[in-house]
Amino acid sequence: MTPRWRTVAGIALLAAGAGSGPATAQSSDGPYARIALFHPRDGHTTDFEAGYLRHLAFHQQAKDTWAWYGWNVTFGERQRWFVYATFGHSAASFDNPVDPTGDERDNVLNVTPHVDQWSNALYEYLPALSRGTGVPQPSPRLELTTVDLKPGGDRAFEAAMRNSQPALATETLWFRMVAGGPAFRYVRLRPQPSLAAVLESRRQPSLPDTVYELMSHATVDILTLRPTMSLGLGAAVR
Repeated sequence: MTPRWRTVAGIALLAAGAGSGPATAQSSDGPYARIALFHPRDGHTTDFEAGYLRHLAFHQQAKDTWAWYGWNVTFGERQRWFVYATFGHSAASFDNPVDPTGDERDNVLNVTPHVDQWSNALYEYLPALSRGTGVPQPSPRLELTTVDLKPGGDRAFEAAMRNSQPALATETLWFRMVAGGPAFRYVRLRPQPSLAAVLESRRQPSLPDTVYELMSHATVDILTLRPTMSLGLGAAVR
């Protein structure tokens, strides 16, 4: 998908599509992911979703083979924002998106008139800190934790999370930001089958006590999967 750069470094426009087939059909040929957010203009939510679906049709017709996830933020400071992401890529794969010129043209026509804020970032998956693969299961809910560290805290943070990795009981995916936001940013994805499962998981310690002094800011959002606004997730979605 082609980014449409604006005045803020690392910001780009929508890339998503509609397709079928299981999530495993996406090749996991590398550790890199793209995670981005849109804020629909006030009063434009219906128009945004309709335009987005038209853009999905463009990607379907272009035979996009990437798997793209689409979520709404249901609980969090960014309620009603739309999140989209793709996982399991090599660095080179981002140089070969489907029909970049057509993608940009369709974006400008169908999506950008209904969006007033957006952000886009590249991340690297950290398997030594995680439980699971670099491609999350497409579950109905997702807990998204964003951690910003104080400068220079990254090594100690990763060491602490690596030491706590054996205690992880469920799918827990850590990513380090490469570009697109504040330095020393990490995100954790925890797919869950229900809101009840998200709340039950909060009974367990979220992070080791030793990392809190390394952090400058942290947020937790609960996302709801939008299967019709995703690509390549197929029958795995309920």
